[in-house]
Order: sequence, then C-alpha cells, then structure tokens
Amino acid sequence: MKEKIGNNAGRIWKLLDEQGAKSVKELKKTTKLVDKEVYAAIGWLAREEKLIFTETAEDIYLSLA
Repeated sequence: MKEKIGNNAGRIWKLLDEQGAKSVKELKKTTKLVDKEVYAAIGWLAREEKLIFTETAEDIYLSLA
C-alpha cells in the first residue's frame, strides 16, 4: 500500500511540476485516481513539505513548495 501511495504522490508531483497549480478536482480528473488515492498522495506530499495549499470558496489548489 505504501508503494502505491508513493507512486501516486510521484504522479501528482510530476503533474504539478509540469503544469503548475491545480485544484483537487483537476488532480482527480487528470490523474484518474479515486478520492482516497488522491488524498493519500496529497498527505504524503504534505508530510514531506512539498506542497503549498491555497483554499478558495470553490476548492483547494495545490502547487509545489
């Protein structure tokens, strides 16, 4: 399970590196990961202090730290 979460975190990190800030909704749509996979990967990256979170009324946007 840890390996899968790490791989998903890598996918999200790469996407943010290549395309810039994305909303959680955009990450789910682009990566085709289900909610729990996206949130686990975000948690992994957050724990490593790799993300900047920006909250709006509509969604949470993520970018690389």
